[in-house]
Amino acid sequence: MARTDYYNDPHAPAANSVVPSTTAVVTDSHDRIVLIRRRDNNLWALPGGAMELGESIVDAAVREVKEETGLDVEISGLIGVYTNPRHVMAYADGEVRQQFSLCFTTRLLGGQLRVDSESTDIAWTSPGELASLDVHPSMRLRIQHYLQRRDSPYLG
Repeated sequence: MARTDYYNDPHAPAANSVVPSTTAVVTDSHDRIVLIRRRDNNLWALPGGAMELGESIVDAAVREVKEETGLDVEISGLIGVYTNPRHVMAYADGEVRQQFSLCFTTRLLGGQLRVDSESTDIAWTSPGELASLDVHPSMRLRIQHYLQRRDSPYLG
């Protein structure tokens, strides 16, 4: 489903829902980060998505990484809590979702990279390559917080 991200945009539509969601930073032995190019907005992003009924937020993160990347991970830490009310996602069906996302660090257990129905590309990306990619500001913020190796999670 088509999606438009509004980030600190005074012309953004008003939110009409909040859905707990996750993103995850998955790294390899070379400290490269796996990114997917999202089909709905054509931007590079961390894997992640909405929590489903009956699962924990940690289970949601593990499931979303597997679905979107083909990789098996376990959650190893929390990068931050992202709840900016000025970041909304408008979907073609009329839902306008306020951001509510927890971003986790992971430990790679196995699997093989593969593109799923929600993405058009997937890549291991070194920190030096990030500046040249079309990445949504909210994803860039999460990656920046990961790269800072903060002592405590971001709360915002």
